[in-house]
Amino acid sequence: MIKTIIFDLDDTLLWDKKSVKKAFIATCKLAEKKYGINPELLENAVREQASKLYASYETYSFTQMIGINPFEGLWGNFLDDEENFRKMSEIVPAYRVESWTKGLQALGINDEEFGYELAEQFPIQRKKHPYVYEETFDVLDQLKNNYHLLLLTNGSPDLQQTKLKITSELKDYFDQIIISGDFGRGKPDPTIFNHALHTIQSDKEEAIMVGDNLMTDILGSNRAGIKNVWINRENKQPNDVVPTYEISNLNQLFPILEKLNQ
Repeated sequence: MIKTIIFDLDDTLLWDKKSVKKAFIATCKLAEKKYGINPELLENAVREQASKLYASYETYSFTQMIGINPFEGLWGNFLDDEENFRKMSEIVPAYRVESWTKGLQALGINDEEFGYELAEQFPIQRKKHPYVYEETFDVLDQLKNNYHLLLLTNGSPDLQQTKLKITSELKDYFDQIIISGDFGRGKPDPTIFNHALHTIQSDKEEAIMVGDNLMTDILGSNRAGIKNVWINRENKQPNDVVPTYEISNLNQLFPILEKLNQ
């Protein structure tokens, strides 16, 4: 009998990839307007430069453990009361400018002042473009009265709370919200899954994890002995991590739950 459903946030309920893409498009179009450069080429260059820079900082191993990607660094402020987050908050202003400036330089444009302008614009555009999958609210509406719902998300508490603030309807569906940056370890570490179960007072046999990422959501819940559902909207190829169930739309959860609760 399933009593608790644990949901991932990014690219499971919130369409974070689309939000980031829209922010890049809007920001890169400013460069197209000023310099006539291809927005897609600039986006690719900035993504590449940001990823390289991000991996060079002393905070990189921490961000990997907590689960914070380079593109979150392009708009998050990391105003969290923890040493590594404080370091990140000091690093990110220059990181943003350098990512955009080096992206421009890769296309032959040397304009640090404009790089700063684009770095300032990207967070504005990201906050303007929150997307939720079209079935998210309908599915949560159907689940909320019959199950304990817990949100288990990797990331900076400050940034994840910002995402929830700009899609404010989501928070009220959940009995508990656990963010890896608060706990101190991120998915796939099994301890955060055990902490989630303890927090909501659920046995692992009564819980199921729903997430899009095989290497965090599915691997971690496997390690913790929790059944899971891999939501594979992009028809990705599986790897060595084997989910209990696979779906392509959240509505496909209902037959699985019905079967498990027979």
